[in-house]
Amino acid sequence: MRNTLFGYVVRTYLRFALGILFGLVLVFVVVDFVDRAKSYTGPGWVADAAKLYAYKALVAIQQLGPAALLLAAGTAVSALRKQGEVTAIRALTFGPSALYLPILVCSLLSCVGLVAFDELVATRAGRRVDEITTQRFNRWGDWRLHYSPKQWFRRGDRIFFLRAGSAQDGFQDVSIFQVSKEFELVKRLDAAEMHPVEGTRWRLVDVVERGFAGEGRTSVRLLEEAEYDLGVAGTSFRIRPGRPEQMRVAELREQIEARREVGLETRQFALAFHNRFAYPMAALPAALLGVGLALRSSRRGHLTAAIVEGLLTAVAMWGLMVVCRTLVLTGRLAPVVAAWMPAFLLLVVAGAVWLRREGWLHLPRRWLTVR
Repeated sequence: MRNTLFGYVVRTYLRFALGILFGLVLVFVVVDFVDRAKSYTGPGWVADAAKLYAYKALVAIQQLGPAALLLAAGTAVSALRKQGEVTAIRALTFGPSALYLPILVCSLLSCVGLVAFDELVATRAGRRVDEITTQRFNRWGDWRLHYSPKQWFRRGDRIFFLRAGSAQDGFQDVSIFQVSKEFELVKRLDAAEMHPVEGTRWRLVDVVERGFAGEGRTSVRLLEEAEYDLGVAGTSFRIRPGRPEQMRVAELREQIEARREVGLETRQFALAFHNRFAYPMAALPAALLGVGLALRSSRRGHLTAAIVEGLLTAVAMWGLMVVCRTLVLTGRLAPVVAAWMPAFLLLVVAGAVWLRREGWLHLPRRWLTVR
């Protein structure tokens, strides 16, 4: 009996989750297409737009998946309650765990699946969306912000201006500035080419070396080729362009380390790294909160109330995520705290709803008295 009930609740929950997810993705795709339809022109635009929105739909599955799991929990329990099946479950001496446990297990597996889906599918789909949007339909948006090559770097007392090239093939037309603790220019190197040799040593070609000893004293040397220990390895300059949300976990780790070594900002990449796990996993406490709200004894409206409560919870969490992201980018909040805060708050609220339902959490009457 228990296994039969477990399977029935799981099937009900999955049916609602898949249906809601499909509806959310469909609405997103239709609204986005209507909003941008004027920009889709040229020969064969229908096939290209169809390909674009196929990739956008994959990205939307990852973005809307947690909301679908949240809404499905409340609506599934509300549907069971409306049909009198929750009363029947209680009559068979099964407690709330008969609903909590199947949805908990199903949500946990779905969250793990969303993490894997984001890592293996959504990241690549996001890159393809940018490629088709820019190359086929000439809509650039903030593309340059993420894909423009980085040219200025800092490591210790040296500032590097690498105008062209890469860490693998070497750099061209470079300038290296060495500054004192007071940020005064001590030495400057200009070279036509810069190639890694071993460790932190580099070979510079067509070098102009200038030294600044202060009080207007300057020395200049011209060298056809020279080796210098610049205090930074070639791997540190492997800065990959692109949106951090479209990089895999291994790439994010590499970019965070490389950017930290050469003085570039890492907060956005660290936030993307933690969100790869925190954002999908927020659906787990959200689903439990949906169950708790649907089981309230004073509940009225069932399905309508479940949808409204789920949407309000999702909007509140997305708003909190936007605020946390802003605080991270302005340096006022640590990325790990910002990423996991929504999930933590959902867990606290879900726990409070469950404790209150079990009679273990009581609010003082004076809190509820209107004066």
